[in-house]
Amino acid sequence: MLLKLSLSSMRKMLKDYLVLLIGLVISISVFYMFQTLALNSEFTKENSIISSIQLVFNVGAFLLAFITIFYIFYANSFLLSLRRKELGMYRVLGAKRGKISQILFLETLAMGILSLIVGSLAGIGLAGGIGSLLMDQLDISAEGYQPFYTPALLMTGGFFTVLFLITSTVNAVRLARATELDLIRSEQQHDRVKTIGVGTVLAAVFGLALVAVGYYALIHMKELLALGLLVGAVATTVGTYLLFIALLPAFMKLLKQNQKLNDQKLNAFTLAQLHFRVNNLTKVLATVAMLIALGVGAMAGGLAFQNNVALIANVARVYDVTLQDPALEDTEALKTMSVEEQLTYRYKIDDNAISYVKEDLLAHPPLISSNSMTEYRRDSQPIRVSAQLPAGISSTSGKDSEPIPEQWEQAIRNEFISSYSMLGDRQIQIVDQSTFAAMKGNEHTLLLAKVDDFLKYKPQLKAMQQRQIGLLSSSEEDGTLMTKYGMYESLYAFTSGTMFMGFFLGIAFLAMMASCLMFKILSGATRDRGRYQMLRKIGVRKSWLVGSIYKELFLVFIFPALMGLLHVCVGMKMFSVILLEPYVQLWIPTLIFALIYAVYYGITVQLYRGIVLPKEA
Repeated sequence: MLLKLSLSSMRKMLKDYLVLLIGLVISISVFYMFQTLALNSEFTKENSIISSIQLVFNVGAFLLAFITIFYIFYANSFLLSLRRKELGMYRVLGAKRGKISQILFLETLAMGILSLIVGSLAGIGLAGGIGSLLMDQLDISAEGYQPFYTPALLMTGGFFTVLFLITSTVNAVRLARATELDLIRSEQQHDRVKTIGVGTVLAAVFGLALVAVGYYALIHMKELLALGLLVGAVATTVGTYLLFIALLPAFMKLLKQNQKLNDQKLNAFTLAQLHFRVNNLTKVLATVAMLIALGVGAMAGGLAFQNNVALIANVARVYDVTLQDPALEDTEALKTMSVEEQLTYRYKIDDNAISYVKEDLLAHPPLISSNSMTEYRRDSQPIRVSAQLPAGISSTSGKDSEPIPEQWEQAIRNEFISSYSMLGDRQIQIVDQSTFAAMKGNEHTLLLAKVDDFLKYKPQLKAMQQRQIGLLSSSEEDGTLMTKYGMYESLYAFTSGTMFMGFFLGIAFLAMMASCLMFKILSGATRDRGRYQMLRKIGVRKSWLVGSIYKELFLVFIFPALMGLLHVCVGMKMFSVILLEPYVQLWIPTLIFALIYAVYYGITVQLYRGIVLPKEA
C-alpha cells in the first residue's frame, strides 16, 4: 500500500524529479566523456597530442565530481522537503518509521540508477561525437579510440553508485530522526524579517572590503602569483556571502519602502513576498553566484586559451615560414600563398657555431617582434632590425670577437633557428663574405617568409613542417619544431582539450546550480499557495498574479547572475599572466549562460505557478 502511495506521489512530482534527472544526466554524461578521453590508454599511446592533454580531462573529471557531490545532496534535500508533510501523514496514519525510510531510500536510489543508465548512454553518444570533433580539430587519427570504453564506464558507474547509496542513506536517516510533528508542520515555518542594525552595516562593509581585496589580488596576479590566486579565491567567496547576507535584505526593504513603486499593480505584494523570504535565500543565492562565476569562467577561460594560440605564436615569431634548405615542394607551395615578404640568408654549421653572412643580413635586415608575453599591445607592429654590425667577426661567445648587437641576436634566435637541436650548445657567429668562403663545411640556405594570413595556409605549413622534420632529423620527442607553425600546433593541441573541458564543465556547473536555485524556490512554494488563493478569491486578476510571479522570480534569479558575471569580468584578468588577451570572445560563454539560465527561469516560473495557482475549474 505504501509503495502504491509512493509511486502516486512520485507521479505528481514528476516535473521536480525530471529537473533533478536532467542535472544528473548532464553531470554523468560529461564525467563519462572526460573519463573516456583520459583513460583510453591504447588510443593515447598512438597519439602523443592526446597524451599531452590527458591531464586536462582528469582535472575536469575531478572538478565535476567535486561539484556533483554537493549538487546531489543539495537537490535531494530539497526534494525531501517537498514531501515532508506527506511522509508525516503516513506516520500519523500508522506506517512504521523504518518502512517509510526504506521506501524513501529505494526511491532515491532508483532515481540515481535511472539517471546513471540514461547519463551513461548519453555519455557514450557524447564521447563519440565530441571525441570525433576533437580529433578532427587536432587532425589526428581516430584509430584505437573507443566511445564505449569499459574502464570509463566502470569508473563512472562505481563513483555515482557509491554517491547515490550515500545520498539515499542520508535521506532515510534524516527522515527517521524527524518526528511526526516536525514533518507535518514543515510547511508552517515562518520567514523571519531581519532588522538592519550595526551588525548588518559591519558585515556589508567587511564584505565589500573582502571583495575589493579579492579583485585586487586577481587583477595583480602577475605580481602576487600563487598568493594572489589564494587570496583572490578566498576573499571573493567570503565577501560575496557577506554581501548577500547583509545587503540583499536591506535592498529589498528599500524597494518595499518606495511608495511609487509599490502603488503599481501588485508590486506591494510582490515586494512583500521577497522581503519576507529573502533571508532564507541569501546563502543559496551567494552559492549560485559563485558557481555561475565558476561555470562561465570555465567556458571563458577555455575559449580564451584557444583564441590566444595564434596571438602567442605571432608574438614569438614574426615570420610565418622558416625553412632550412627549402625543397622544391616548399618553393612550389609558397607560390600558392600571398607572400608579403620573403628573405634568403646563407649559413654554415659545425660542432661549435652557426655562422651567417654579414652582407646578406645587412642587405635584407629581418623583422623582429615589438611585443612580448609580459608587455603586449594589440596595435604594436614588428620592427625592422636597424642596429649596425661590428666591422669584424661578431658572436654570442664574445671570445676574440665583438658581441652581436641585441636586435640581431633576437632576430637570429627567434626567427632563424628551427629547433633546439639545431642550435644546441653552438654559438652564433656573423662573419663577412671572405671569412665565410674560407670556412669549412657545406653552405646552407635559410628562407623566411611572411604571408597575409597564417591560419589560411595551415595545410601547406603542416606539409612544410613534416619535410623540415625529416631534413633536420629533429631529436624533439614530440616531432615539433620551433617554427611558428610548430609552436601553434603544440599550443593548439593543449588548448583544444582545455576549451572542450571548460565548455562542458561550465555547462554542467550552470545546469546543476540553476536547478539548485529552482529547488530552493519550489521548496517554499506550498507556503505561498494560500496567499495567492486569497488574492484570487477577493477578485485580483489572474494575469496580475502571474505577472507578480514573473517579477518576483526574476529578481531572485537576477541578483546571483549579476554578481557572478561581475566576478567573471574581473576574474578573467588573472589569466593575463599566461594569456595576451584573456577577454577575447567573452560574449560567447556569457550568451550560453544567459540561454541556460533563461530556460531554468522559465521552467521555475511554470512549476511555481502550477503550485500556487492551480488550474481553475
